[in-house]
Amino acid sequence: MPMKPLAGLFLALACLLGIAATGSVFELAYGDPDLGQQTTSWILAASLPGTVVALVLAIRINKPV
Repeated sequence: MPMKPLAGLFLALACLLGIAATGSVFELAYGDPDLGQQTTSWILAASLPGTVVALVLAIRINKPV
């Protein structure tokens, strides 16, 4: 079954947000983050739920009727 373009867009967004969340976790875990403690925490707080929401939307959009 081919993927719908909008589902692919949300899947790409989920991947990008997942990478941002992973990077933020490592930055916070290993000491002094490049962007600062507060900014990195905000990125992590926004990207974790964003990843889940984008992934669920991609799955629901591409689900066959």
